Amino acid sequence: MSRQLFVTTALPYANGNFHIGHIMEYIQADIWVRFQRMQGHAVNFVGADDTHGAPIMIAAEKVGKTPQQFVADIAAGRKQYLDGFHISFDNWHSTDGPENHELARQIYRDLRDRADGSLIETKTIEQFFDPEKNMFLPDRYIKGECPKCHAKDQYGDNCEVCGSVYAPTDLINPYSALSGAKPELKASEHFFFKLSDPRCVAFLEQWTQDGKLQPEVANKIKEWFTVRTNPDGSTSEGLGDWDISRDAPYFGIEIPDAPGKYFYVWLDAPVGYLASLKNLLDKRGESYDAYMANPALEQYHFIGKDIVTFHTLFWPAMLHFSGRKTPDNVFVHGFLTVNNGEKMSKSRGTGLDPLKYLSLGMNPEWLRYYLAAKLSARNEDIDFNADDFMARVNSDLIGKYVNIASRAAGFLTKRFEGKLTHQFGAQGAALVHELRGASDSIAQMYEAREYGKATREIMLLADKVNAYVDQNKPWDLAKDVANNEALHQVCSVLINSFAVLTRYLAPVLPGLARAVEQFTGSSMGEWNLVKHDVQAIQPYQHLMQRVTPEQLDALFEPPPAPVVEKVAPGGEEIAPTISIDDFAKIDLRIAKIVNCEAVEGSTKLLRLTLDVGETDDAGQPRTRNVFSGIASMYKPEQLVGLYTVLVANLAPRKMKFGISEGMVLAASHADEKEDPGIYILTPRPGAMPGMRIH
Repeated sequence: MSRQLFVTTALPYANGNFHIGHIMEYIQADIWVRFQRMQGHAVNFVGADDTHGAPIMIAAEKVGKTPQQFVADIAAGRKQYLDGFHISFDNWHSTDGPENHELARQIYRDLRDRADGSLIETKTIEQFFDPEKNMFLPDRYIKGECPKCHAKDQYGDNCEVCGSVYAPTDLINPYSALSGAKPELKASEHFFFKLSDPRCVAFLEQWTQDGKLQPEVANKIKEWFTVRTNPDGSTSEGLGDWDISRDAPYFGIEIPDAPGKYFYVWLDAPVGYLASLKNLLDKRGESYDAYMANPALEQYHFIGKDIVTFHTLFWPAMLHFSGRKTPDNVFVHGFLTVNNGEKMSKSRGTGLDPLKYLSLGMNPEWLRYYLAAKLSARNEDIDFNADDFMARVNSDLIGKYVNIASRAAGFLTKRFEGKLTHQFGAQGAALVHELRGASDSIAQMYEAREYGKATREIMLLADKVNAYVDQNKPWDLAKDVANNEALHQVCSVLINSFAVLTRYLAPVLPGLARAVEQFTGSSMGEWNLVKHDVQAIQPYQHLMQRVTPEQLDALFEPPPAPVVEKVAPGGEEIAPTISIDDFAKIDLRIAKIVNCEAVEGSTKLLRLTLDVGETDDAGQPRTRNVFSGIASMYKPEQLVGLYTVLVANLAPRKMKFGISEGMVLAASHADEKEDPGIYILTPRPGAMPGMRIH
């Protein structure tokens, strides 16, 4: 009976390109989805960009874009990754789409307006506010001294030195990571989802422990319902209420009936699963409501272990208490490390950049197979080891599997016009029967996401086929035309065995499976065709190349230093090169501005009276009179008492308003449209009038 499956992966945050962790998760889910489709089940596999929140807003501001344009530019780069690694999403959407705005608001209303009592309440809380940016600061945008170990420049939620967890208000000498300003505590009304409500607690205790989740995940979640000791020694009891609101300015979805209040990004992000599905069904002309109302519908999420809390507590509670279907399972995977557990680092050459992998001409299905061989149903970290990768690809995929076809195809094409016999002989028939008989057990492994077990079982079957090759030696049979019948049987057994193995590997190697379809004329997209004989083949063409050490060396080679495009600094090119002797002719001195006044008749000039540490012939202190075109930037009273830099040996210049005895140094952009400011240079504290600058 055909199943109805709705499958998602975690939504990537739209502030950067995909990394290898994303690709691993998508491959894991894609293998499962492709297997289900081979079984004849109806699958909707969707993804989306997670686009909201303060980090997106701030990142967009830094590059001079609107948040919408910023995330659109990120989204435009997704396709090359997904197509490159054969990820078969049916739809890719955005949490800023209209469907997500509509669904998030309705879920909120349904939680708020429950007949048995609202699960939304408001509380007034105090939080840090940046007076310069005019916004409340997320915890990660507040820094200061750790209250426990006194490490400097620690974030507002935890210390990266000693691991302590604390509130932002516990920081010593806090400052805004955005502006550097000292944040102010301000009160604000926030909206909370009442996870501590007995109804939520009872539901989640049952939902998380009824077999839906992996045992290790369920056991971890059980701890959250009891009194526990936090890293800082404090204790937490049970589930706490969840703050679901943020204050403007914020890039997100405005809360109904609450102007200036927005949903916290983690409320609307998982709703993006439903929004992407709705977007897909609307494009097809299908009813989203009818689809979700189907009692036979199964809903599955593939996620990483770092976001378990949101997907196993907040998300199912939101769905259940808003009257919607909850997930049938949340599949949690571990992290991907590289070369024996080393943390990924692009600068050290230990990163694994997906686009670099593809640009080097490395087959995406090498990576799909390698990850499949490592993945299990458990929430465990896996390691990418370069030597192991090369061995598995070259030994398993090429040596054990692909070579089966290459050993038989030439003989069939040259001797038998590419046609196969169905008379396999006793030994050959037994081998093909054994391979086909493994169909159900391998299917169970795929269903349970035990891909490592499945690939091992498939390679064990390949070993048996290669043992058959070694026993029957088709290359020896081909030496005498009297052996043609035996040769025909052996090669036909090999091609049929190869076809069986290909169907078993098709969820992992979809591109190669399509090539084998062309080669054998048999569909590789249906699991139940595993028992069908191949009738004939086309001339053999290489199906897969070997990994080379040079490719792996290049993959992990640290990136070269970035080539900086030559841009005229300050809007104008650097002046021609001079010698040190030329520079030595300029006498730069520290000067104190002892008086400053506007120049009558000029809108640009200020008259500066400067102390340069000089004396007259009588030994009395002498000041200089200098005119400077900085009136547009400074008021006279702002400059009195400041120190600056004077070109002291510049020839005096007679001007309309008097004689100027030098020139103070100031910086400006050549294009006033870019920056109209003029900035007078000031030395560090301790510099005294008359000191020469060398």
